[in-house]
Amino acid sequence: MLGESGISSHSHLMPGNEQNKIKAGNRLNFNPDSIATPCFVVDENLLVKNLDLLLLVKKRAGCKILLALKCFAMFRVFPLVGEYLDGVCASSPHEARLGREEFKKEVHTFAAAYSPRDMEELCRTSDHLIFNSFSQLEGLKPIIDQQSRRLERRIHLGIRINPEHSEGTTPLYDPCSPGSRLGVRRENFRTDMMDGLAGLHWHNLCEQDADCLKRTVEAVELRFGDIIPKMEYVNFGGGHHITRPGYDIPLLIRTIKEFKKRWGVEIYLEPGEAVALNAGFLVATVLDIIDGEDMKIAIMDACVPAHMPDVMEMPYRPGIIGSAEAGEKAHTYRIGGLSCLAGDVAGTYSFDEPLGVGSKLIFTDMAIYTMVKTNTFNGVKLPSIALVKRGDWGIEMVREFGYEDFKSRLS
Repeated sequence: MLGESGISSHSHLMPGNEQNKIKAGNRLNFNPDSIATPCFVVDENLLVKNLDLLLLVKKRAGCKILLALKCFAMFRVFPLVGEYLDGVCASSPHEARLGREEFKKEVHTFAAAYSPRDMEELCRTSDHLIFNSFSQLEGLKPIIDQQSRRLERRIHLGIRINPEHSEGTTPLYDPCSPGSRLGVRRENFRTDMMDGLAGLHWHNLCEQDADCLKRTVEAVELRFGDIIPKMEYVNFGGGHHITRPGYDIPLLIRTIKEFKKRWGVEIYLEPGEAVALNAGFLVATVLDIIDGEDMKIAIMDACVPAHMPDVMEMPYRPGIIGSAEAGEKAHTYRIGGLSCLAGDVAGTYSFDEPLGVGSKLIFTDMAIYTMVKTNTFNGVKLPSIALVKRGDWGIEMVREFGYEDFKSRLS
């Protein structure tokens, strides 16, 4: 069914097992046997599929969309992503500089707190600076004013608000949980410090649908309705799973358009996952098969805490192409990494054919968060990064890592 926006309408998310089937059933546009492992592979063709949908949302809703660098920061594809999106949102001086140098469009920066030294640098790289408190805004504004005069350009200032409305299902990722350090609650909002304030920002979603945004908007309007008309823009933050099958795009567009009509402000979204959702893979090779107490265990040349840390932090079980839940197929294995950590385990999976030394494991949806969170725990080699080129399906080896990458992080 088509909604009023002309886009297929889905009012509910698919059940979790259906989502896993989608993730585990991605069509590969490359030969995993040709890849030296471990290696992240990002497919430009799948990336463009997401970007086309985001561009459609931008045009229909009349909003701007930013790439959240905390989620996806593969600057090799920034020229491509920049054809579709309006800029980046950063969380640190390093991210802001990367956005300025490589994305070359709008740079919005938010952090829970800034040092004076960081602020001087951020004034050179950011177009929008979002503050987590009025005390920081007040204390650092002289630096911003000085740098703005020196640079001869306006630096837009914003404040992050706390809607005091939780939609998150994982407390670790809920910025509106009790005691949260993120965002100004209405009772602490300084109406006497709004001179020069250009925007409001909030963020309270995580991999969620437009109905969650709609309820959040209602909560924000209830608490901050007298503030919104005095702003130039409002940033709805991230966590919008726009490119996930089943996402209610018509509701998203309607929510944005109605908000703009009511309040007369510009709207920003800053999804990270939606940009590169299901567009990347981690290819690993089985090094050994051992007999565990309850089942066979496959040891791979990847490492969960170093290469897939979100598997342990969220936690979640990543998809593997061709696999199913334990016991659903003929051969069940626990998949473990090569580090010394006892918990270096991706999960339990079953396969039609037995695994052996040399078997390839292709983990799905590995472009987002995983790539930016990798580390060198145990000194394990960082995965290489490869790119499947748009149209010609050729593979470009973008970056390989070695000992110097490990050593340079130490002293």
